[in-house]
Amino acid sequence: MTDVVRLGVVVRGRVQGVWFRGSIRERAHEQGVAGWVRNRPDGALEAVFEGPRAGVESLVRFCQTGPPQARVETVEALEEQPAGITGFHVC
Repeated sequence: MTDVVRLGVVVRGRVQGVWFRGSIRERAHEQGVAGWVRNRPDGALEAVFEGPRAGVESLVRFCQTGPPQARVETVEALEEQPAGITGFHVC
């Protein structure tokens, strides 16, 4: 059985307008991770990743640097209870 985990993630820095959400969506599909990602009004990026531990951890590692034009200052990741979600959405 695959170890399914769910993390809520908040990324701060220059993370909007740099194709961060699209990059996360592509990687989530590659890793078989479900969830969503959205821009927050405070300038941060917020996401939920749910799926195999290795895929979720890979996405969190990507969030630490982001796409080339991003400048990540902090990444917060909090473990949550898996909810059985499917698909990945940019909100």
